[in-house]
Amino acid sequence: MLSDLLASDPEITVAGLAGDGRQALTRIRELKPDLVTLDIDMPGLDGMDALVEIRKLYPKLPVIMFSTLTERGAAITLDALARGASDYVAKPAPSEPPERSHERVQKELIRKIKCLCAERAPRSQPGPRSTSPSVRPQPRIDVVAIGTSTGGPSALSELIPQFPADFPVPIVIVQHMPPLFTHLLAERLNALAPLAVREGKEGEKLQRGQVWIAPGDQHMTVVRKATDFLLGLNRDPHENSCRPAVDVLFRSVAQSYGANVLAVVLTGMGSDGTQGAAAIRGAGGEVIVQDEESSVVWGMPGKIVAASLADHIFPLSGIAPEVVRRVSMRRAFAAAAHL
Repeated sequence: MLSDLLASDPEITVAGLAGDGRQALTRIRELKPDLVTLDIDMPGLDGMDALVEIRKLYPKLPVIMFSTLTERGAAITLDALARGASDYVAKPAPSEPPERSHERVQKELIRKIKCLCAERAPRSQPGPRSTSPSVRPQPRIDVVAIGTSTGGPSALSELIPQFPADFPVPIVIVQHMPPLFTHLLAERLNALAPLAVREGKEGEKLQRGQVWIAPGDQHMTVVRKATDFLLGLNRDPHENSCRPAVDVLFRSVAQSYGANVLAVVLTGMGSDGTQGAAAIRGAGGEVIVQDEESSVVWGMPGKIVAASLADHIFPLSGIAPEVVRRVSMRRAFAAAAHL
């Protein structure tokens, strides 16, 4: 089925097929494909073990996993992303009409293949990008908002555990994922991090040191009521083909917190977050992004840089220390100014 779906696109050639992990490793060596799609359940060497071997032999080869929208499938997919898979596509569900499921898989898979392969293509003008910070007012930071997509679960697993237990402001996150996946991602990050990480809930009051992840298939917002900041959830139309969408969260924190926002945009496909970043910058807040070298896909952060909305660009390894430094410094300055 997958071979037929991919063959329908004139820009894609199916280089070869493999029925198990061992055969896949042999075919990859012989055919040198631009990208591999990999099922979890295969006889002999299964998809997870095959992925580990692929990453040892071909660290930069894009791999898209196929998984089921079940709790077991979601958990295994998160394991695969942690072990180096580039992205995933959900298999057709038994309840999904065949025509609709084939169309969904075809559209999603082809879009991700083209994007991941484009990331590997040589750049026509690979000149260095400026990472000089913009000179702007430096207000106190009261919230950190993070947006990410492709490559995000792995990036968040590296980023969030670096925040200390006494981190003084809440963190709100949009990661493009289905409902079950976001719940399991929150559980995994909670087990890794000193901070409490949970899936967002309607009406929850934001407090220092909390991390909230937008639930799959729901937009997450922050609303100010008097001196409190509360989470809101809704199923308004998709934005940038996404729900949750980074733009929705970013616009809401810009409106609620004004200039007291630090936004972080990590690896991800597409342009979600660009309009929201403009809203945050317009309100006086700051936006920092992950650099191209450390991103799985430099779509989301790259679009913000192209729109001149990034205050600074950092490798993934440098983002948490910089966020901690900026939050601590700005809050100390603000406290001193009130003495």
